[in-house]
Amino acid sequence: MTVSKTAIARMPAGKPAIKAAARTAANKTAAETVKAPKEPAPKNGNQENGNEPNEAAALQLGELSELLGYAMKRAQLKVFEDFLRCVAPLQLTPAQFSVLLLLDRNPGRNQTEIANTLGILRPNFVAMLDGLESRGLCERVRSASDRRSHILLMTDKGRAVLARAKKLVATRHEARLNELLGPANRVALLDMLAKIAGEL
Repeated sequence: MTVSKTAIARMPAGKPAIKAAARTAANKTAAETVKAPKEPAPKNGNQENGNEPNEAAALQLGELSELLGYAMKRAQLKVFEDFLRCVAPLQLTPAQFSVLLLLDRNPGRNQTEIANTLGILRPNFVAMLDGLESRGLCERVRSASDRRSHILLMTDKGRAVLARAKKLVATRHEARLNELLGPANRVALLDMLAKIAGEL
């Protein structure tokens, strides 16, 4: 059944929904009489030329799904995202939190030692210290034994922020990971990661 445009125009103005439906049906009928029927899309999710993938199709990871490095990186990104959510009120990154933890346990050590322990490149570490120092969380002091180097000291504000961060990490972030893995798997994972870091 077809509906002419003249018939649509004569429909009462008080029935816009009916007119719209009729217009759609008329346009569809006209299009079907002009255009040839479309062939079904290829089952492999590609276009007819086989070059453009269907955007709705998930990417195939292939060998990536079997690589430890890729899996560890993906897991790291998720862990860091959760960490940042948990300590968002304090605006600390995982690296900044690590620096404050080391400074708390190792007062008076120089910045090269801290950077090397965390595996942070010197330019990046200097920029990070600038940020922590501008917030009043730590300070750099000239070494009495070697004037060319600086020792790092935490401030009272830094200790207060670290105490709050440790509580958030323990009760939210680490608690979530513990619940996800279970105590035995957590210990096993820490052992495996330590082995890779220490022996590879």
